[in-house]
Parts: sequence; structure tokens; C-alpha cells
Amino acid sequence: MILKSQVEWALHCCAILSGLPEGRYLSTKALAEFHGLPKEYLSKALQSLSQAGLVHTTLGPSGGYRLARPPAEVSFLDIVEAVEGSGRTFVCNNIRANNPCRPKGFCDTGPCAVARVMWQADEAWRNTLRGVTMADLGQTLSQEIPPDIWSGTFAWVLKRAG
Repeated sequence: MILKSQVEWALHCCAILSGLPEGRYLSTKALAEFHGLPKEYLSKALQSLSQAGLVHTTLGPSGGYRLARPPAEVSFLDIVEAVEGSGRTFVCNNIRANNPCRPKGFCDTGPCAVARVMWQADEAWRNTLRGVTMADLGQTLSQEIPPDIWSGTFAWVLKRAG
């Protein structure tokens, strides 16, 4: 499975937005500059987050985006589904019915073993993403990123936050 690059962008943007102080917003321009992304393409990912109710937007010179819920209430799955949709990653087309050795008119009573395994894997993947929040990510990043880069990142973001 290959996810759209917008999923990566949305996850990283939400990670940055989760550190904003209450009432502050970060513009698409600042988020694009921070991540080295084209503003026009990043706008699509941010629009998906907005339509899913994961971010609030505001217009004007100090406008931009901020998380709509506390970071502990925004999961990786929320963000992935906002960009990719919530449909299953595997679609069964029941090609087993094309088996020339099956009797004419044979009717299967349930989904095939291939579909069941794939759907089980899809659910396991979703459960993993459901179990990690932006708050969890923030904790991990605060431990993994060197303190000077961590504080520099916050200073950079706050300087540009409206």
C-alpha cells in the first residue's frame, strides 16, 4: 500500500500545530516554508484536515490553522482518513469465481480467505494508527530531537504564528 504524500505532509503539519499556544494559528505559507513544500499542494492536505474537522482555520493577517481538538484527541488514523478516506485498503473482486474447475452456478457462502486476511491486516494497521495521538508523537519527538533543535523549532514557529 502506498499512501499519498499528502498524508505525510498532514501528519507533520499536525505535529507542528499541536505545539501552538491556545488561540494562535500558523499560515499555510509558514507550514510550507518549514517543511520545504509547495504551498499550493500543501493547501489541499490542509483543506482535507479542515473538512474532517481536525483543524480550525481563520482568515486575515494572523490567520492560518490550528488543531480543532487537544493533541491527545487527534490520532494518526484521524489524519490518515482525512486525507485518504476511510475505505478499506483492499477491495475483493471475487476472482475466485473465475476458477474453471468450479461447478457452474457454484455459490460461495462468504468472503474468501485472501480477503479475510487482507481485511484483518487492514484493521490491525488502523488499530495501530488509532492508538497513537499527536500528544504521543510530541512526547516521542521531545525525547528524540536534540534540545537546541527542539527549542529552535518552537521559536521559529512562534515567530510566525498569528
